[in-house]
Amino acid sequence: MPGKERARTAAGPAGKIPLQDWMRAPATRAVIAALTAEGAELRFVGGCVRDTLAGREVRDIDIATKLAPGEVMRRLEAAGLKAIPTGVAHGTVTAVALGEPFQITTLRVDVETDGRRAKVAFTDDWIADAARRDFTFNALSCSPDGTFYDPFDGAADLAAGRVRFVGEARARIEEDYLRLLRFFRFQAHFGKQPPDPETLEVVEALAPNLARLSGERVRAELFRLLEAPDPLPVVEILIARRILRAVVPTLGDAALLRALLRVEAPGAPIDPVLRLAALVEPGRAGAEALAGRLRLSNRQRSVLVGLLDPPLDPPLDPGAPDPGAEVSLKDRHRAVRELGAPLFHKLLRLCWARHHRGDEAAVPDAAFEAALAEAERLAGIAFPLAGRDARALGVREGPRLGGLLAAVEAWWAERDFAPSRADCLERLKELIAAE
Repeated sequence: MPGKERARTAAGPAGKIPLQDWMRAPATRAVIAALTAEGAELRFVGGCVRDTLAGREVRDIDIATKLAPGEVMRRLEAAGLKAIPTGVAHGTVTAVALGEPFQITTLRVDVETDGRRAKVAFTDDWIADAARRDFTFNALSCSPDGTFYDPFDGAADLAAGRVRFVGEARARIEEDYLRLLRFFRFQAHFGKQPPDPETLEVVEALAPNLARLSGERVRAELFRLLEAPDPLPVVEILIARRILRAVVPTLGDAALLRALLRVEAPGAPIDPVLRLAALVEPGRAGAEALAGRLRLSNRQRSVLVGLLDPPLDPPLDPGAPDPGAEVSLKDRHRAVRELGAPLFHKLLRLCWARHHRGDEAAVPDAAFEAALAEAERLAGIAFPLAGRDARALGVREGPRLGGLLAAVEAWWAERDFAPSRADCLERLKELIAAE
């Protein structure tokens, strides 16, 4: 493999990382102590080392060891730690210490690959294990004392914002076609310069193989890509080169996403389903098919379909002609209650983005900011009566009770939800007396 001999000459330490909080944490130390109690070398690998060097928050801690999976489990259990055989055939055990999970994997090499999964053999060669990883900065490793190893110049690539495959791009991708999307995911999060043109040519040629992958794996990578602070440059490449057509056949252009990024709430959690909805053509059939292909959860499917086939009539859009004449406060409150505040807010954001697709906003931002604030207020308004209030006045459970409460609620809504609980109770008594 090109680059492998160069890696062999760089097998020694590449430097020292100051001990981090996550390295010194009691849970981490407990796992290290358990695995090294009888003598063994282990290293932190992958994302935790990469993110430390990049100055980013470390979320997951992965550990590599020469110990066989069975021995890993024996040592963990002997130390009183929970050991879960999450992928023993592939050398992976999950340790749980003080409630924190750690993925521990035996050093391994690929024996056979088919683009979706690999058959592996265990090894004691740190370089051979690093050589099977996807990108140079994911092949970094670090000993518990902070000594780090960089066999493929991943630290330099990380500093330069360069996403580079270990060895030949085609060989790495053909081992696992998901690396097509991982390349763009890491480009979106770490790239500071345009992707290598030759790598793009390889990725584009192999893109149809994405259709062979499971929806869960594709969804996970696609959502992580869309969760980047600014995924737009990468998304534009994906669209221009038609790389996602195999899994997202209804993909449109990036204009609406570009506009959505401008009107997203600052500091709010990024919503990959909303960003995905901004990229695909509207329509229920396409939304249902895409949700099935990506194996979305029921909640995610409901949101995606709701965004691409809005169940609003008339549209509750402050940019609509004379919206005050078309949509009453009662209509908006009903929509918030029927759709739920989260979906209602997402629909408003998409409406806002559509008015921003041109060079100048067609509707003042203040109109949408006011609409979102009003929706927030409406979401907090609840009808003050319940069935127990009618039963306390002698009304038995049944259609009559429901009809009375519905009549009071309509009366309350017609008055812009201003009547208090006492007012609504008085109205209920009047209706009962009138009967």
